[in-house]
Amino acid sequence: MLVPFREILDERRVCGSAVGSFTCYDVTTACGVIHAAEARNDPAILLVSEATVRSRDARLLLPALGAAARAARVPVCIQFDHATSLDLMGVALATGSVGAVLADGSRLPLEENIEFARAASDLASQHGAEIEVELGHVEGGEDVAAATAAGKLTDPVEAAHLVQKTGAACLAVSIGNVHGAYASEPSLDWDLLAAIRSVIAIPLSLHGASGLPDADVRRAVAFGITKVNVNSEIRERTFGVLADRLCDLSVGWRVFDLNAQLVAAVEEVAATKLELLSAPTAGAALDRRA
Repeated sequence: MLVPFREILDERRVCGSAVGSFTCYDVTTACGVIHAAEARNDPAILLVSEATVRSRDARLLLPALGAAARAARVPVCIQFDHATSLDLMGVALATGSVGAVLADGSRLPLEENIEFARAASDLASQHGAEIEVELGHVEGGEDVAAATAAGKLTDPVEAAHLVQKTGAACLAVSIGNVHGAYASEPSLDWDLLAAIRSVIAIPLSLHGASGLPDADVRRAVAFGITKVNVNSEIRERTFGVLADRLCDLSVGWRVFDLNAQLVAAVEEVAATKLELLSAPTAGAALDRRA
């Protein structure tokens, strides 16, 4: 079922869990994520990157993801991730499938970030959608993994100002996390996360979780992270399947079998992450709400 962004965040927060948010480049990826979520009775968020929304296939893919989300037996939301263009936000929101946008003004000065986020919020509200904002900057590429060092960290006082001025539903924090591969051993600033949590009432999200140890992800959720983004591990597993099975499945051009292998690979990655993010009572909480 396709549900509002804030509804999923609030439900996960109540049960002390985080929602898994997975970048989907195609319907195959979405099917794997939804299968994993249904098996656990967990909600999920399907992310689409700016490159995807900018591509010629966006007008076809976004409605297809919306159809998959509506057919899911668990709550699902679709989010336009790291959007830096209001025009592209309009394109994505107009499909009727996107329920949230990360209005990424993190490279802008604070007041410009606020101005951009407020414009994004006004646009999203016209389509019944909500926004996530980012302060500090989570370095690295969304679509290509490379060794990356942490960027500018989130300032708690500025974060409180940003949230208060924009009415955002979620705040993406920069506490030493990066997108893609880490240039050195990950080192998250737990004191900073605690300070942010103490002044921010809305849910917090952690991007770049693919390269973090499981213990760090669990600790982040315990510290109040409500949304965790996963991308690199899905891409890595996809290419692993292609490397392992492409030669064999090329005999007879077995496209159906190849697609099934890719769905299963994504499902395995998503299931592992959802288990990591969910509190023991998460499934029961969803049952009660239903």
